[in-house]
Amino acid sequence: MSRPRIVIVGAGFAGYRAARTLSRMSRGKADVTLINPTDYFLYLPLLPQVAVGILEPRRVAVSLSGTLRRVRLVLGEADGIDMDARTVHYTDPEGGEGTLGYDRLVLAVGSVNKLLPVPGVAEHAHGFRGLPEALYLRDHVTRQIELAAATDDPGACSARCTFVVVGAGYTGTEVAAHGRMFTDSLVRGHPLREGMRPRWMLLDIAPRVLPEMDERLSDTADRVLRQRGVEVRMGTSVKEATHDGVLLTDGEFVRTRSLVWCVGVRPDPLVESTGQPLERGRLVVDPFLQMPGRPEVFACGDAAAVPDLDNPGRLTPMTAQHAWRQGKVAALNVAASCGVGERRPYRHRDLGFVVDLGGAQAAADPFGVPLSGPVAGAVTRGYHLAAMPGNRVRVAADWLLDAVLPRQSVQLGLVRSWSVPLDTASPELARVPGRPERREETDENITEIIDNTEKAQLAGAEPAPRRPGPEPARNQPGGEPARNQPGGEPARNQPGGEPARNRSGPEPAGNRPGSARNRKKKPAAGRRGAHPAPGPVKRDDTSAEGDRGDS
Repeated sequence: MSRPRIVIVGAGFAGYRAARTLSRMSRGKADVTLINPTDYFLYLPLLPQVAVGILEPRRVAVSLSGTLRRVRLVLGEADGIDMDARTVHYTDPEGGEGTLGYDRLVLAVGSVNKLLPVPGVAEHAHGFRGLPEALYLRDHVTRQIELAAATDDPGACSARCTFVVVGAGYTGTEVAAHGRMFTDSLVRGHPLREGMRPRWMLLDIAPRVLPEMDERLSDTADRVLRQRGVEVRMGTSVKEATHDGVLLTDGEFVRTRSLVWCVGVRPDPLVESTGQPLERGRLVVDPFLQMPGRPEVFACGDAAAVPDLDNPGRLTPMTAQHAWRQGKVAALNVAASCGVGERRPYRHRDLGFVVDLGGAQAAADPFGVPLSGPVAGAVTRGYHLAAMPGNRVRVAADWLLDAVLPRQSVQLGLVRSWSVPLDTASPELARVPGRPERREETDENITEIIDNTEKAQLAGAEPAPRRPGPEPARNQPGGEPARNQPGGEPARNQPGGEPARNRSGPEPAGNRPGSARNRKKKPAAGRRGAHPAPGPVKRDDTSAEGDRGDS
């Protein structure tokens, strides 16, 4: 009898936990394969500390091959599932394609940035869901302070020193709290014009910061932010994003070149392409995490609409805490379906939440006991060290060094604005020159080519030969000159849309790194936020208007 083939799609919190549990249970009796775009599991709750230079990037990236000994890793993005043939199609990092067959399938593809229909957001904002975005934000903030210190224009200085964060959930709150401390440390080495200080704004349509947490913890976070100098504006969002700044819903126009988009997440587009029943965009599953009519397929994490057995009629929220626990239950039920052990329904018990506010400050309620100040800070860091599946010593060492040494305020220039667009199905991967998103020649593409050719002939001009790959975007070198040059700092309009409702959980809601992506084959010209990778980039960091491609 052949060994069962188990395929796990995505190595976020749910997928990684499922793979780790199955690797320990299989002991060579099953073939476990994990498909993921990267070779690491990203511990996303500590990503804000990467963005402000406390932790080095590899500290929050846990090696998959190093920690999943009996799991075969396939680098690639799943872009199609044939449940009748029981196969998963994927594309590897170099464009090669492959297919994997399975006897059991675990879908843990996670989520992507949630976009709202606010004009200008896709063009002038960035997300905060992967290492590339964190590295970009670190460079961008450093560059803005350095350029602000060098300019003689008070208006330009003010715009460069204004940072807008949209979404007062876990991610937005931590980014604003850490970001303010980071810019304060930067200006000590790069003094601004007299009377100028970095300005951080935290916007949300919710009535209070962290609205789904206990009010005492929400009040703690609000107090720390305001004492630190962050402008907390509840009931306020962004109405429009322009090149010069953001127009708020209260009518105020804020000149800025930095927007961090932390408004929420939506399930990975791959779940929709499966053709299976969805609820709120997530795959319908039973309490055992199995898909109705497909007993060989399991789904967990942000991709699954898991019933909350403790609150009938409701679904479990899209948080890392739930995804981590669902991954284990999914693995146990997969093993049970293969004749090992007994299956169990998913139930959860809240152990409490933690929010890192930078320095010694935090808000936490372990086992329902509300804490604040240094005690909460110690509990928060202890929780993260216990929860991380690897790199604990390295993380603790970086924390120790940060406590005794000043941070290094330098730009690495590894990630440019155009390589981390907000509208992307793969936030864990930075776009690189020569590797634009895949697309196929659909009827719409062909019709567009024919129409353009006919127009050129009627005008008496010979149509230019069509080059492979996407057309240069307006704000990319090689295309039409634009005010927003990639590689420089974002345009002043770093807007964000209305923040989605804040997620609960100790980690940023739905931020599951490593999820597989479904790259829908759409024409690049008709896809919002499609930023083809340009050729060599000319930097223009001294532009008066700024360049921009954000959380």
